[in-house]
Amino acid sequence: MANTNTNINNDDLALQASDENELEQDSAKQEEKEEENVVIAKSKMALIKKLLGNIKENNDRLTQLLSGYLSAEEEASIGIGQTADENFSEGGQEQDGSKVIEGVFDGENMIGPDGKQYSVPANYASKSKLVEGDILKLTITANGTFIFKQIGPIERSRVIATVERAGEGNFIAAAGGKKWRLLTASITYYRGEPGDEVVILTPKAGESQWAAVENVVKKPFV
Repeated sequence: MANTNTNINNDDLALQASDENELEQDSAKQEEKEEENVVIAKSKMALIKKLLGNIKENNDRLTQLLSGYLSAEEEASIGIGQTADENFSEGGQEQDGSKVIEGVFDGENMIGPDGKQYSVPANYASKSKLVEGDILKLTITANGTFIFKQIGPIERSRVIATVERAGEGNFIAAAGGKKWRLLTASITYYRGEPGDEVVILTPKAGESQWAAVENVVKKPFV
């Protein structure tokens, strides 16, 4: 009977030892996998860093190649309204005899797909706070009336600037070394004067020559 118990205990010990060996082997395999994953992750990070470096280098080369075609003055003189996406409709004749044209606002006028300029009423541009680069739809009625509608506003940024006079009856907004032209109708509507603080709207991406006036803060009386 004693021998039977001894054999059972020995078997239990053998099974326990076997289980412990399997656990140790599983643990070792798990550690190997984790180390392998760390190595793979580091290699991926190194590859991503190298790719980003190549992209930056290629961008720098492209910039250098293109810089020879435009001078700084020419590049600055091209407004965002001239470089906006021209995927707008050339329009057509409606059943009531009216004509529809879509174009891009350049800060003062609408430029159609044919390159023609269409005068946008200053009061409408001012009240609608049109920003250079906005897409407009112009409906020319049968009796020749022009009706503008903003159909594709671009993303805007707010800038706090100072009103300055630029010639007779013209105004600009100045901030951070930059200057934007302002519609006289906008300044007149808010009764702005040189020295007043003005909140303007500009395109979020790219440079613009014009800005829309959102509000004017009158300078304090001295």
